[in-house]
Amino acid sequence: MVENKTQTMSKIKILPESLSNKIAAGEVVERPSSVVKELVENALDAGSTRLIIEVDNGGRSLIRVSDDGTGMIRDDALLAIERYATSKIKNERDLFSIDTLGFRGEALPSIAAVSRFSLVTREETSETGTQIIVEGGKIKDVSEVGAPSGTMITVKQIFFNTPARRKFLKTVNTEMGHIADIVASIAMGRPDVQFKLLHNRKIVKNWSLASDPLERVTDILGKDIKNYLHRIESKDNTLSVSGWISSPRFTRKTSRGIYVYVNGRFVRDRVIQHALFDGYRERLVKGQFPLGVLFMHIPFDQVDVNVHPTKNEIRFVNKRNVHEKVARIVSETLKLSDRTKWASPKFQQEEKHYISESVAEFRRQTTVDGGRKTEGRGQRAEDGGQTTEDRGQRAEDKRQRADDGGRILRFDLPVKQEALWEKKQFGDLRVIGQLQSTYILCESDEGLVLIDQHAAHERILFEQLKNRSKAHKGASQRLLIPETLDVGYKEAEILDRLVPDLRELGLDIESFGGNTFIIKAVPVLILNREIKPLIIGLVERMAETGFSSGLDKTIEQCLILMACHGAIRANQHLSDKQMKVLLEQLDECDNPSHCPHGRPTWIKWTTRLIEKSFNRIV
Repeated sequence: MVENKTQTMSKIKILPESLSNKIAAGEVVERPSSVVKELVENALDAGSTRLIIEVDNGGRSLIRVSDDGTGMIRDDALLAIERYATSKIKNERDLFSIDTLGFRGEALPSIAAVSRFSLVTREETSETGTQIIVEGGKIKDVSEVGAPSGTMITVKQIFFNTPARRKFLKTVNTEMGHIADIVASIAMGRPDVQFKLLHNRKIVKNWSLASDPLERVTDILGKDIKNYLHRIESKDNTLSVSGWISSPRFTRKTSRGIYVYVNGRFVRDRVIQHALFDGYRERLVKGQFPLGVLFMHIPFDQVDVNVHPTKNEIRFVNKRNVHEKVARIVSETLKLSDRTKWASPKFQQEEKHYISESVAEFRRQTTVDGGRKTEGRGQRAEDGGQTTEDRGQRAEDKRQRADDGGRILRFDLPVKQEALWEKKQFGDLRVIGQLQSTYILCESDEGLVLIDQHAAHERILFEQLKNRSKAHKGASQRLLIPETLDVGYKEAEILDRLVPDLRELGLDIESFGGNTFIIKAVPVLILNREIKPLIIGLVERMAETGFSSGLDKTIEQCLILMACHGAIRANQHLSDKQMKVLLEQLDECDNPSHCPHGRPTWIKWTTRLIEKSFNRIV
């Protein structure tokens, strides 16, 4: 009997190294700007203070990055072009405490695999440098050369050995635009480093060292934005946020003006971007985007940067906490700007003068004199309290320190002085009249203020309704016939965790087993809305971003609609008294400058602008 020795040929094969390297390179090197990003980040990790980026033909022909960093010895230079060779992590623990821009050991070998690549480097203590030439991933030559300390990497003819990838490159101008954008985004976060960018041997941009980070920000975003930026600053043990955000009156049509840096790394993160937009809620209309530069620092073990080879994406351990803190600091900063934007330079100077005088006076009052300490209001002296004469004298002193606007300063705390009465933004305006029964004309110290009566009244009604809603939070209406809701497995898990929070808002929902839920009651403010799409949308947002804000937002939308329908209309005549009351009520709003839809409630024409329009001044 003859044994059948025929065997079926294996269908699974190991890819050759040259092909696997090209596939891996495709994850890191998407286009010329990807090469620039990786090389610049490596240079910054090497401690560079001066970078020169040279590009020819939009990066198709040449990309060269020269730095004055630490450089490398020969052995390290050879290891640097090996895949997964890096000096930045040594063990698994290091992977979760990364404080460098690069760490995966993929950039240089990936770039070398799809280009004609050369590396020239010298460590400061070495007498000679090392040059390595690689073509399509294969080392062609290693030699000693004379070179300054630092590193210069040259990348020519990108994708020369992968024509399928090369044909997907866009025009020279488009690719150069991507390169300029990525260099600008990195330069924004490192004002302590000089960046020079050249295209076809012509200087495109030269960002010199900047002692003030705001100089670099305005240099990149535009000088005209400087007067529209608000400084933000917040810090605690879990997260610190600093930077600048633009006034709601200075916006763009896209989100390209938003720059976010987490632990020094420029990232595109939906959670942070959503939090930024949430902070601008009710201040921007649909299609408007703010400008913002946010520098965030978070413990390294609370953020994962090892999400994608390009390292543009990150993942937070506690996304909800990050979102809430960013949204809050943005919102609080904008609220503060609403309160201070009316103050003229003269008024602000007077305010600083009175505060400094009051602080000095308080210190004088709390100076120990002959073993006896006279203390501020609300406290008792060591001898058993003040006499009526003492209290009368202190009251007289405070009256004398009041300014022309009636500002009186308290002395409760030695550091922070607060005003008992502040000048009203709107209530103190002098009403001139009404324009086309739509706009209230007012005179201020600085010029002419126009109030949109519908937008202003809409804001007033919305905040009044919102306060009533908070007072009756959780009020719900039982359904005569409970509704059932079926969701997916993942969505069911999320919804089950949300049930206690939803009940606090008046939405009574409970699990019916498996992926089915029963809706027994809904909040009274959304009785007329389809509840199932609302819950599904809420859960989907939670699954995507890790935080929920759907039900509150839906209730808020209902309040906005109610306010809009109940507000004074355009072309509606108002008496002087009605206009005055509206202005006084506007002063009581948290966000008096915008209607709930984000439209401005007022605009101001300064006296200077009016006089220039009439050619009274040049």
